[in-house]
Amino acid sequence: MKRTLFVIGSLAIFVGTARSAEPSPTTDTPDLTETIRRMDAQLFDAFNAHDVTRLMSMFTDDVEFYQDNDGVSNYEQTKNDLAKMLESTPDIRRELVKGSLEVYPIKNYGAIEIGVHRFCHKEKGKEECGAFKFVHIWRKTGDSWKISRIVSYGH
Repeated sequence: MKRTLFVIGSLAIFVGTARSAEPSPTTDTPDLTETIRRMDAQLFDAFNAHDVTRLMSMFTDDVEFYQDNDGVSNYEQTKNDLAKMLESTPDIRRELVKGSLEVYPIKNYGAIEIGVHRFCHKEKGKEECGAFKFVHIWRKTGDSWKISRIVSYGH
């Protein structure tokens, strides 16, 4: 199995070529997979509604966003970047690529979500779409789930 190491803050993550299907067979906790699937849907319902306030409420205050072509950003930079993108591309929308979701528990912390998402918008009257890989690190505090780290790559 080919494995890639991601280092996110003080967290090291190996990502391999694990199986992917819906629901995810990569975890023995189907309830966790369903919870993260639901949280992912809420996150991108806010994105697709261009509701930056609701979108940012899904992130921890110390969120770090790692993107291969843009570098690293914190909460405020992420908020500003998202607001600019949603304003300049009013029809942009995101969908999770069916069958791409993988969920893994993180002991005493939360969960790792791995997948592929597709972003589409119209450009010069033509539908333009791109599919990109992502890793979300979800932190659970009480009954609340928020994203603390984002890795977006393959652009």
